[in-house]
Amino acid sequence: MIVFPAIDLKGGQVVRLAEGDMDRATVYGDDPAAQAALFAQAGAMHLHVVDLDGSFAGRTENREAVEGILQSFPGHVQLGGGIRTREAVEGWFDLGVSRIVMGTAALKDPIFVKDMAGEFPGGIVVAVDARDGMVATEGWAELSDVPVVDLARRFEDAGVASLLFTDIGRDGMLKGCNIDATVDLARATDMPVIASGGVKGLDDIHILSLHAVDGIEGVITGRAIYDGRLDLAAALAMAAKAAGPRT
Repeated sequence: MIVFPAIDLKGGQVVRLAEGDMDRATVYGDDPAAQAALFAQAGAMHLHVVDLDGSFAGRTENREAVEGILQSFPGHVQLGGGIRTREAVEGWFDLGVSRIVMGTAALKDPIFVKDMAGEFPGGIVVAVDARDGMVATEGWAELSDVPVVDLARRFEDAGVASLLFTDIGRDGMLKGCNIDATVDLARATDMPVIASGGVKGLDDIHILSLHAVDGIEGVITGRAIYDGRLDLAAALAMAAKAAGPRT
């Protein structure tokens, strides 16, 4: 199982939001590239980056910060936030991004997302962000009437690399990951699922790793690391023990 330390960008700074609320942002640093380098030093080979401003604007807003991260992090960078055009997708892949996360586009322009998944095999991740079981879009500011599982199933057989499931009500709150909902989604689809939202410590990493055989590919964690509640090196070591094919 992969552990993705997270770097969320707002105004060029490293932040974490509470429940996706841009007005409830805690700043953890003003040098995203240096933060990425620290994660690499701890042993991380995968990094999850979100352009929060871009999520709301519908276009890249923290390009300089992302480019700095790409230069300082030698592993795989997974990027999301406002990437909704072919030019943006191609541009980020050209700069070295390994996978691109699409959320709003997945709901509002699924044909585009499927086209990108076909053109860039293994390169597109569909974000399934949920509040009370329903999909949220536009940086989580809008709640749709589409159930999470229904959106996920639309992309089966489309070549999507993974689903990224976030329980918005837990994100940045250190309440513990919504493991039941995450595992249920993995079991309900044929695509690997990345867990996100609420990770508070090694217990979450351990329990999720036990469900690798159910299709849990990885877990994203941010605030728990920044607040010192989760040792990244220990989390990476624990997750590395989880292996085996999906049954």
